[in-house]
Amino acid sequence: MAEKYRRRSALAHLALEARASTAVDDAGVMLGESPIRGLLVLRGDGASAEFRSAVSAVLGVEPVSEPLTVARKRDVSMLWLGPDEWLVVTPDRRVARIERVLRDALEGRHAALTDVSHGRTILTLAGPAARAVLAKGCPLDFHPRVSGPGRCAQSRLAKCQVLIHQTTAEPAFELYGMRSDAEDAWTCLMDAGGEFGVRVAPAEF
Repeated sequence: MAEKYRRRSALAHLALEARASTAVDDAGVMLGESPIRGLLVLRGDGASAEFRSAVSAVLGVEPVSEPLTVARKRDVSMLWLGPDEWLVVTPDRRVARIERVLRDALEGRHAALTDVSHGRTILTLAGPAARAVLAKGCPLDFHPRVSGPGRCAQSRLAKCQVLIHQTTAEPAFELYGMRSDAEDAWTCLMDAGGEFGVRVAPAEF
């Protein structure tokens, strides 16, 4: 694991804090990079009551069984990736302990847990034109009748593989992607949002 004092956000070289100081009035979208969070990929038998109970005892939330949904309790979320796979999102400061305790709870069970925190980043997109911006580079349907808060789906944004989570009805979205794709995804969203006006969210790292 990388030492914390050596860790930088995936887009640190773009100086987002400086860009945020030149806000666009009446911007249609706000685009930013989320503070670093802990990300664990969990696999296991979601139909097993013992597996679900063990996970819930550690995280405070059970693995979601409904496709494309998200469960959240306080500062921990579980995003559905597949019938036996979830992305666990935690505060960065707690991910090591959560991983350790969860491994202990799942010992002897058919399960796998992988820390992917250092290989991923999270972009944030919000504002009245957010759906239109996403639609320019992603084939998913973001109409409110099919997309709403607490929903997530894996897809592509231009050439970048992403997991898109709608967090509020505003609408606001979090886009989980590979760290190596961060600048390409950022550029795609900036270009797509140009006609609506883009305001860069202040960095919070």
